[in-house]
Amino acid sequence: MDRAQKEAVVEELGQIFKDSGVVVVSHYTGLTVAEMQDFRARMRAAGGSVRVAKNRLAKIALEGAPCASIGDLLSGMTVLSYSEDPVAAAKVTEDFAKDNAKLVILGGAMGENALDRAGVTAVSKMPSRDELIASIVGCIAAPAANLASAIGAPASNIAGILATIEEKAA
Repeated sequence: MDRAQKEAVVEELGQIFKDSGVVVVSHYTGLTVAEMQDFRARMRAAGGSVRVAKNRLAKIALEGAPCASIGDLLSGMTVLSYSEDPVAAAKVTEDFAKDNAKLVILGGAMGENALDRAGVTAVSKMPSRDELIASIVGCIAAPAANLASAIGAPASNIAGILATIEEKAA
């Protein structure tokens, strides 16, 4: 890899560290190509990505980044999983690590906050952005649905009373 390629990788990693809601650092020693492809596919389906990079280049990219504290985790065979959604990458990585013991989660970063192993687990248990939006929409829509049923209730009650009177008259 020549100097220009290294600079491009550092630039790309810098963007990843700057733009991602969460970055999870893991060791992937012993993972087969098929297992790594499965991990990448799961991450892609959740809206995230997986990146394997040289630790030295990643440390250079971390200089001045909000999550610079995760530089200590970059040793050995490391893989970065990241997503804009602050929960997606942590959830997918945690789920994959449960299924495959060869992926060992070291820690990560959420914005400026460094996460240890327990922190990544805690983040993975939080509801995702889509789940939160759905619950907020449900809370907003509930009063309108209740109002609509309350407005429609008297008319249906009158119709029921009229039907009962008709039956008695017939």
